[in-house]
Amino acid sequence: MISCNVYERIFKRFDEDGDGKLSPSELRRCLGTIGKELLMEEAQELVESMDSDGDGLLGMEEFVGWMEREGEERKMEDLREAFRMYEMEGSGCITAKSLKRMLSRLGESRSVEECCVMIGQFDINGDGVLSFDEFKLMML
Repeated sequence: MISCNVYERIFKRFDEDGDGKLSPSELRRCLGTIGKELLMEEAQELVESMDSDGDGLLGMEEFVGWMEREGEERKMEDLREAFRMYEMEGSGCITAKSLKRMLSRLGESRSVEECCVMIGQFDINGDGVLSFDEFKLMML
């Protein structure tokens, strides 16, 4: 996870007028530098959705909070993508067979029994498979 210091430096870099706040146009340019193009109207809506004091601008705390939430959302997307790689044909769970198959693809040969033991370590409800929530606990 990126530290708050990094977010604060980013904030200060894009606070062009040095007022301690990001305007929609400053936010738009900030996001444009990382390849996220926004229309001015979209930037205004984004600022309004995060603006806790109603001044139409983003303070540093609001910006850091938003960046941290964005990071968490990205982490969840990455976990869902990894889960889909291990699950069996969209079944919504990781079975011993699907785990064995994926580990083999990664060059790690395991028996179905070994995979059952691995799953058992994180199988909270005891159903013999890993749900996304159980997988998430294992990965975090």
